Amino acid sequence: MNKYPIWKYAIIAVALVVSIIYAAPNLFGEVPVVQVSGARASVRVDDAMRSDLEAAVKGAGIALAGVDAAEGQATFRFADTDAQIKARDVIAPKVPSGYVVALNLQANTPRWLQALGAKPMYLGLDLRGGVHFLLQVDMKAAANKSVERYVGDIRSMLRDKKVYYSGLAREGDRVVLRFREPDQRAAALKLIEKEMPDLTIREQAAGDEAAIIATIKPEVVKKEQELALQQNIQTLRNRVNELGVAEPIIQQQGADRIVVQLAGVQDPGRAKEILGRTATLEVRLVSEEHAAGPGQNAFMQYKDQPAPFGTDKFSDSEGNTVVVKKALVITGDRIKDAQPGFDQRDGRPVVSMALDDTGGRIMRQTTRENLKKRMAMMLVERNSTTVLTWPVIQEEFGNRFQISGIGDVAEARNLALLLRAGALAAPMDIIEERTVGPSLGAENIAKGFKSVVYGFAAISLFIAVYYALFGVISVAALGANLLFLVALLSMLQATLTLPGIAAIALALGMAIDANVLINERVREELRAGMSPQMAIQAGYERAFGTIFDSNITTLIAGLALLAFGSGPVRGFAVVHCLGILTSIFSAVMVSRGIVNLIYGGRKKVTKVSIGNTEWHKAQTPA
Repeated sequence: MNKYPIWKYAIIAVALVVSIIYAAPNLFGEVPVVQVSGARASVRVDDAMRSDLEAAVKGAGIALAGVDAAEGQATFRFADTDAQIKARDVIAPKVPSGYVVALNLQANTPRWLQALGAKPMYLGLDLRGGVHFLLQVDMKAAANKSVERYVGDIRSMLRDKKVYYSGLAREGDRVVLRFREPDQRAAALKLIEKEMPDLTIREQAAGDEAAIIATIKPEVVKKEQELALQQNIQTLRNRVNELGVAEPIIQQQGADRIVVQLAGVQDPGRAKEILGRTATLEVRLVSEEHAAGPGQNAFMQYKDQPAPFGTDKFSDSEGNTVVVKKALVITGDRIKDAQPGFDQRDGRPVVSMALDDTGGRIMRQTTRENLKKRMAMMLVERNSTTVLTWPVIQEEFGNRFQISGIGDVAEARNLALLLRAGALAAPMDIIEERTVGPSLGAENIAKGFKSVVYGFAAISLFIAVYYALFGVISVAALGANLLFLVALLSMLQATLTLPGIAAIALALGMAIDANVLINERVREELRAGMSPQMAIQAGYERAFGTIFDSNITTLIAGLALLAFGSGPVRGFAVVHCLGILTSIFSAVMVSRGIVNLIYGGRKKVTKVSIGNTEWHKAQTPA
């Protein structure tokens, strides 16, 4: 009657073993490390540099806990943060330019557990320490960028339709077109009204000329500013994720601000670099009229001279000066995709670009009109612009083209990554910067751990005294529930925060509630005169409906918090929902499995240890 089949015990045993393995990495904590890596993907830390830095650290009398070399970077591990900071001060002067030295925290998981794929939970900013930034998005710049885009789109559209105008310029938040011929003005008016419904159009007389003044509708401006904010959030998220920062928090705050939290990053300077490395592409025509001759040295006379009027001066990857026109052909916001590859002619690394329809039309028109002239492909990063390549336009092309002049495969992959991450739709400034030290995080972890342990101990003591052996079984099931929950969080690589620790404590209380329902139901069946075996079976079966209903309603509330909450609320909701699932399994499967091991193998049970209700055969009603 109360015997479990072997397969059910096998499920419980496998669940326990797997949970022990995947929960174990959380016991080993983290160690402070100093990471040395290349500022660009093509720059790597070789064995010679790693050995020199290791010798310098040991020569300074700083104890090393270990050195790791992987993915082109070197990681130096230390026993405490004091040694970490001293080592950073020794390493930084010896690292040449082109490399980055950063403080970080690294999991101290044994290698045999890592080989099994076991990793500790991610810890949030309040537990692990890290950096917090609040960024202000320049909404005015976003609006200005929209106006500039419409200027370019109108110019391209009128050229394609062969509509002639005497002037096209931006004046504040307006686009002003001037015409000498009424029929051309009428054609332009009809075309703009048809193709660009987001613009408000009005006509104005200006002496011998007639003007069309176009302004973006207010609701469109507001929508584009909102989209700019969302694009910035997505761009930052893509960039940070691709760089490997675990579980970053990047979310909107108010109408024009973005919160960025990077747990485990102890170096604010490194974090700023991560945020600032979002790159975009600019395509401009080379100013051929200022070239002194053909080839890569065509503009050497301007190396130490200012750029001529109407042009800009940049350097290419080899240090050659390139003078380009100020007018942009296209920018990164026209990019749909970017993938690394190889040139079929010479096998060199390239990045294959795909543009949207508007970008393809502009590129086709520009290349058609500038055959045998040079076009510059420029990578624009924060406060830095590099001309990747400036080849001669050999033929007309449109939506798809390739960027060459890239150093190696890693650099091509990194460039494609940067371009896929997209351009910032509007500039941003850091208006608040905060660093949470690992010592404060360790204090929060200690307090949270104590709260869970004390709560578990108090619950266990009460339930064991009140329900005797069944109470001890409930405590064992409660321990299994805690083990399952921690293992699930680790396997899912969820982020644990202080609210998450509160959810664990709450999950323990809710899990014991299911055991209380079962124990009380068994008591009631015993009082009603059932035999112990039947009472145990009836108690579990009849309590299951109540347990299921109560947990489902609580799970719905948790899912609502997960769907509509943000930040700490979501962290609480994730742990809360997982805790409900593990509590049902542990209360129903694990506790009954233990009860069946104790009582199920007996033919006759004369006594059930379940507190003040003990059943004896002699007390059975006649």
